[in-house]
Amino acid sequence: MNITELARRLRVPAEELRNKLPDLGFDIGSKALKVPDRDVNRITRAWGEYRKRQYLVKKREEQRAKEERKLAVKDGTADKVSLPPIITVRDFAEVLNMPIAKVMQELMRAGILASLNERIDFATASIVAEDLGFLAEPLEAEQEEGDAGTDRLETVMSETAGKDLETRPPVIVVMGHVDHGKTRLLDAIRDTNVMGGESGGITQHIGAYQVNRHDRLLTFIDTPGHEAFTVMRSRGAKVSDIAIIVVAADDGIQPQTIEAINIVKAAKMPFIIAINKIDKENANVERVKGQLGEHNLIPEEWGGETLVIEISAKNNINIDKILDTLILVTDIEKDKIVANPNRQAIGTIIESHIDKGQGPVATVLVQTGTLKNGDVMGVRGVNYGRVRAMKTWDGKNIQKALPSTPVKILGLKDAPSVGDILEVQEDAKLLEKLKAQPSRKGGISDITVAKTRMGDNTEGSDQQKVNFNLIIKADVLGSLEAVVGMIEKIENPYVGVKIVSKGLGSVTDSEVLQAEASKAVIAAFNVKPTKTASALARDKKVKIGEYTVIYKLFEDVVEKLRLLIPAEQVYTELGAAKILKVFKKLEKSMIVGGQVTKGKIELNATTRVIRDEEVIGEGKITALQTGKADVKEVEQGLEFGIEFTGKIKIEEGDILEVYKEEEKARTLDVHSANR
Repeated sequence: MNITELARRLRVPAEELRNKLPDLGFDIGSKALKVPDRDVNRITRAWGEYRKRQYLVKKREEQRAKEERKLAVKDGTADKVSLPPIITVRDFAEVLNMPIAKVMQELMRAGILASLNERIDFATASIVAEDLGFLAEPLEAEQEEGDAGTDRLETVMSETAGKDLETRPPVIVVMGHVDHGKTRLLDAIRDTNVMGGESGGITQHIGAYQVNRHDRLLTFIDTPGHEAFTVMRSRGAKVSDIAIIVVAADDGIQPQTIEAINIVKAAKMPFIIAINKIDKENANVERVKGQLGEHNLIPEEWGGETLVIEISAKNNINIDKILDTLILVTDIEKDKIVANPNRQAIGTIIESHIDKGQGPVATVLVQTGTLKNGDVMGVRGVNYGRVRAMKTWDGKNIQKALPSTPVKILGLKDAPSVGDILEVQEDAKLLEKLKAQPSRKGGISDITVAKTRMGDNTEGSDQQKVNFNLIIKADVLGSLEAVVGMIEKIENPYVGVKIVSKGLGSVTDSEVLQAEASKAVIAAFNVKPTKTASALARDKKVKIGEYTVIYKLFEDVVEKLRLLIPAEQVYTELGAAKILKVFKKLEKSMIVGGQVTKGKIELNATTRVIRDEEVIGEGKITALQTGKADVKEVEQGLEFGIEFTGKIKIEEGDILEVYKEEEKARTLDVHSANR
């Protein structure tokens, strides 16, 4: 056979084959053009064994190099690299100063298929960097530009300083851990039963309300306490003047309590601690005060400056004292709680949703100026419509809203996002026409009735992961934002949630068809599918999960991801042994004896066969004895007998290098949903 034809069959350059044949025992001459036909099969087998030995040597080197890299990372002696939150594979390879092919190979080992220009997140990059022997550190991101709307609000508030300023009602935010009684406190203050309409006793939306005490108006913002609403709580703090931090006497300081304290301190806002549920049997007020002291909040009665009031919202104990204390704090801070009612209104969107009968509806807290019927509403420089009607929190129609007044407004062309700044421009012609708006920096995408197109979320690392596709529908923007925000907290380099679509209102046929096409699950939060959508979902075998409490939705998503996460291949070098005697050669195995020279050998471990310092093959230890007893492992210095299963034939003097390669389940580390 022509040597070039044989080389083509073996997928090797003809010159390389010609040069290697003498080493394999076939001396055909350095200028030969053909090989004898009788030798073709022998050469093919010999070349296959040679390639296998090459692979085993490479595998051995890679395993040992990986072990050395792991030790260097563990000891902290590995080279350090700084990585940004998002980086392309090409740039990642440049930072590591390694060939792109090597980096992509390591990514593939981790189950991540990424091209040169695709982006991976820090979590993924740091794990791969450690596998390659580097310690990854987050690169300090440049300070992000502030939100334009918030900056504009701050500018307006500062510009009006000293100009026609009048006192206004204080805006009070109620904060604290989930189920500590914030909504119950507001129920007691307003003498209404808002909590009765909430699922599982957990507030799902932000609400703003006003009450009258001694002919003084007080505006309250109710912020949900569940961890999913972190963003909403921080926004609540930004628009308020005074905070009430509610702590349950039977539960004490909890994660959201600490978070609320940190938010309030950062905002330099006066606050009151309300220790609730003092009438419960297991209440321990003194313990709570001690915990407050641990956070440098010393109660007044202990010689500190923190206002602490013991209450029972359920039984209306000391509710009047809370209100009187709020008025006292307002009087102390009166120079700061002012606004100019004689200018165009500007305020913050507290809630937003689509109403079937009224169209887009939003609740705005007017912060300065006066909002009037007929005013043109601008959001992010865009004309969002004209105020057609305004209602107070208790449903009364009003013609104008003064500073610190929360009002529900009708007349919007579309639903703005929660946290948006609404401003009435002097010249409405300066506002742009409403159109699809780009995402705001630092927040989730603008969420409107228009759904996100499939593929909008693919930029970044999600498309390299094993993804759980999800379509989210919710009743109001605050809920939708909270659901998306909570899902965004799930960070894992191997699995992720791809939000195929998100929107407001009932689940429709189009979502079901989209879910079928994208193999997605539909999560319906406080909404239901239409009858036709339910029937279509049954026919198409599309799953629709209906939820009224956010942590149930979150737990279901996490459980799905845990089923998707791939196992990790873990390699462990065990030891080495020298073969002293070959006892029996069987059809597919051999019985041999030897002595452990390093570490230990284990039953069912994989072993490399080393002869003349070269790897010649691999096999498995399928039986292990010492003396006449079956054992699971043999330590260094002891003699043993094994059954070696493999194609290679062991000889006396061979060295066995024993290692174990097993699958280890990876864990999905996320913040659990606390009830």
